[in-house]
Amino acid sequence: MDRGNTTIQPTTGSNSSQTPVAVSAAHLAVAVLLFTTFLVGVVGNGLYLWVLGLKMRRTVTTLWFLHLISCYLLFTLLIPFFAIYVLMGFHWVFGMAMCKLLNACVSVAMFSSVFLLTLISLDRYTLTHHPIWCRHHRTLPRIRKLVVGVWLASLALSTPYLAFRETRVVDGGRITCINNYTLSGDWNGAEIQDLDRRVHLAVYMARFLLGFLLPFCTIAGCYGRVGLEMMEKGLARNRKPFKVMVAAVVSFFLSWLPYHLYHGLKFFKDEWELDTILIIYTLTSCFNACFTPVLYLFVGRRFQQVLRTSLLALFLDTFTKTQLGFG
Repeated sequence: MDRGNTTIQPTTGSNSSQTPVAVSAAHLAVAVLLFTTFLVGVVGNGLYLWVLGLKMRRTVTTLWFLHLISCYLLFTLLIPFFAIYVLMGFHWVFGMAMCKLLNACVSVAMFSSVFLLTLISLDRYTLTHHPIWCRHHRTLPRIRKLVVGVWLASLALSTPYLAFRETRVVDGGRITCINNYTLSGDWNGAEIQDLDRRVHLAVYMARFLLGFLLPFCTIAGCYGRVGLEMMEKGLARNRKPFKVMVAAVVSFFLSWLPYHLYHGLKFFKDEWELDTILIIYTLTSCFNACFTPVLYLFVGRRFQQVLRTSLLALFLDTFTKTQLGFG
């Protein structure tokens, strides 16, 4: 990787206390927005998990969305760390271990949510085009095995972060959390940079193909076929299902494209030179994790009914206990 004449040193006890650059108004605004997104996401995804896990009968559909919302909640819980990172001018203060662990968790959440969205779109397709096959093969035990496979595959694809991610001191004494694909302490040698670039390319292509391009084509293709089938058979009397399907495809594309664009541009620029795109992909990824569940709220009327009933029952139960305790 071309790093120019910039000298990068690993963090040590003497330089890890360097102060970050002054916080700009833009960074402050982004951090406030991220913290707000975190609060909304925790409440929203928590409600979803509560209803799906405890208040609804376990079906194939609820199992899909139970694990999908779990991915979103995992991502949401990581937002404060990255909000602080932005707030401090991209100065990493959480240490080497958290640099590896947090990025690995982000990767697990990303891959698992993408794979689950892809399987959900395939599930919608088979229900529409192969209903008889689904009646005999679309069972909870088989879906559970698929879900376990998704989590295991996501963990396997995220292990490079545990090996490659590390903290480094860049110009100005700022500590950054970046990838070292050669696992070498010498970042400035020509051979090391060439090896770093080749390993980076292999990791990026695997992440881009498996985490974006193939899933996006599958999701768009499945929902496109489902929409055509519904139109041909007159199964949809209103345009709501089509709007939801289009919104799902567009949301997926806009949420994850900046993420892969950022990692692709790192072939030409250093990570600390891409702060603007980093902010954009952080915001889109966080919005995806926190607000995409709202999209699926409009899909299931049964879920809406159970949610309203459960919240009303919870409110009445809390109010009754309060009356008994203080009346």
